[in-house]
Amino acid sequence: MRIKQKPEDFSVKESYRFDEVASGRHRVYLMDKQKLSTFDAVTRLRDAFGLKPGAISYCGLKDKQGRTEQIIAVDGADVDMQEPDLRLKYLGRTDKPLSAANITSNRFSVTVRSLSPESLGPLNVATAEVNRLGVVNYFDSQRFGSLKHGQGFIAKDLIRGDFEAALHNYMAAPSELDRTEDAKVKAFWRENWGRWNARVPFEGTRKYHRILKSLRDDPKDFVKAFMQIDSDYRAMLLFTYQSYLWNEGVRRYLQLLLPREHLFPMRYQAGTLLFHRDASPEVLRTLRDATFPLLAPDTTFTDPKVEEAVTWVLGREKLKLEDLRIEEEPRRLFFKHEERPLLVFPHKLVIGRTQPDELNRGNVKVNVAFTLPPGAYATLVIKRLFHFEYAEDSVETIRAQQRPRFVEAEQAAEREEREDRGSGGARRRAPAGREERSAEGARRRAPPGREERGGREDRGAREDRAPEVPSRHRSLARQAAPEAQRPEAPAEPVGFRERQRQRKAAKEIARTETAARRAAKAPKSRKK
Repeated sequence: MRIKQKPEDFSVKESYRFDEVASGRHRVYLMDKQKLSTFDAVTRLRDAFGLKPGAISYCGLKDKQGRTEQIIAVDGADVDMQEPDLRLKYLGRTDKPLSAANITSNRFSVTVRSLSPESLGPLNVATAEVNRLGVVNYFDSQRFGSLKHGQGFIAKDLIRGDFEAALHNYMAAPSELDRTEDAKVKAFWRENWGRWNARVPFEGTRKYHRILKSLRDDPKDFVKAFMQIDSDYRAMLLFTYQSYLWNEGVRRYLQLLLPREHLFPMRYQAGTLLFHRDASPEVLRTLRDATFPLLAPDTTFTDPKVEEAVTWVLGREKLKLEDLRIEEEPRRLFFKHEERPLLVFPHKLVIGRTQPDELNRGNVKVNVAFTLPPGAYATLVIKRLFHFEYAEDSVETIRAQQRPRFVEAEQAAEREEREDRGSGGARRRAPAGREERSAEGARRRAPPGREERGGREDRGAREDRAPEVPSRHRSLARQAAPEAQRPEAPAEPVGFRERQRQRKAAKEIARTETAARRAAKAPKSRKK
């Protein structure tokens, strides 16, 4: 089965409410977007109209891969955007920013393609199960894009206090699947980490300007630099890890409540999810009313099985509840406790008639429509309905699907370059020798064996254990100095709290040894 082969295959419309105030400072718009994440759309509007960070509020994040409608509010400015992939419709004014409280529900219409003609029978059985049992309210793969793109859980770096690693993973870890200008910028900073005055030869660096300005002013203050990231995105980095802990805790909770034969697994971006295909009336009543906590240091428990599941997942992560705290910025970076319903029941679930699939010859397609409460994932409902045919795309599959577009883009770039040469225009190329100097610089900066460890095989191993993706942090001292010139210890401590303590101890030892050498030389000097 396939979904989202075309933008119109995945449609979501937000049902909303807001108090209209004629003199309100917040202008409310209906935003119609496709092939854009909510973050991307908001950033484009903010850049186009010179708005400050935080000037645009919204109710929730909508899927990038599809056509979605949602409301946004712009603080103190009138804007307009009528582009093929991003359109605004003015709705009125209100006196406060939008939040999740302004959403009442989301209506989805999903075209499921590449189905075998024999799928109708299992689909009818699965539909009956979903109507009776509901769907486990997991966070789906799109919440874990940082794993898909090789950045890991940046929140883990923050919990450890390693802000340099967190910043490196944010702005210097390009994805294999990304061929945008942003990926080129990230690759540039990966090779030039610590050289904050280096000129980036690519577009798309605007989003990092505030970070770079902070690093140029104080190259060692990675906490201050990290806090230049947009506040909504910083919060999402924490919520991503919190969502993973929720998924793992609920998976364990289901194992404690249900026998193995009532559960079946499905792979997703961050590992494996468990769904129930049956349950006793008593357990079903428990699940219908149950919530599971999004974990924070102040989380408490009333259900012993919930507490047991949380203890299990935190133990596997080598954490305790009190560890879910960022000491350096407790007021602006924090985990917030919230109870999330364990099950979701799709309302007005309608399965359309099967039709020939024009994109996948020999197969059929079917439209599925339903309504979900805010925060629930339509893709999970689809996966649960079609679990007998669904398989998560691997990185290799995604690359194969993207390759034709990459080839076309590269060919277009080559044609444009040839035209520039023929017309005597300036060649858009790096100065002669830059590639060689960059490659040589990377070899000098990388520790021995880094080339081999950073290859395809190592990336594949990291993908297999996605939740444990290690930080690809490289310290400023390693980056800035060639092998022969590297000091045995950095001149100043940076970031990571444990490293600070170790380096402080190393300094004390060095001072003691220096004093001892001077004392040993002193008698010889007096004799002379």
